[in-house]
Amino acid sequence: MEMTEIKLDVVEIEKPEEINLILGQSHFIKTVEDIYEACVNAVPGIKFGVAFCEASADRLIRFDGTDEEMIELAVGNAKKIAAGHTFILFTSNAYPINILGAIKNVPEVCHIFAATANPLQVVIAESSQGRGILGVIDGLPPLGVEDEGKKEWRHDFLRKIGYKR
Repeated sequence: MEMTEIKLDVVEIEKPEEINLILGQSHFIKTVEDIYEACVNAVPGIKFGVAFCEASADRLIRFDGTDEEMIELAVGNAKKIAAGHTFILFTSNAYPINILGAIKNVPEVCHIFAATANPLQVVIAESSQGRGILGVIDGLPPLGVEDEGKKEWRHDFLRKIGYKR
């Protein structure tokens, strides 16, 4: 049996601190158009950019969006990731929680790796065939366990911003 060598790499996602992203895997050229429709239907007026790495045929980075800065972020980071059938979506005026359900319901979306505004690293495996995402490192490690004061703060905060009653 012939052994295939695998090279591991970590790709740092480049983005402003306040910008949110969703990173996922999909399987068809219409991903960009369907994600576009999911976003604008979920949040009217959303500012976003999405890029999708094709894995066959032309093998292009397909892109779309409603905001040039978000589109540039998506295309630039898709180039760095360069893994087939992956997409990256950046938003500047909506949180992932506002669109994640709609994105998950896109028929060709297979997997969501991350939905975050945190610093993000993408762990990539590369073989002679190409590149694939093994997983992500989302944010920083915990510094402790919440106490009653932090628990109360979390409870109040979620109600203040309208996510809980």
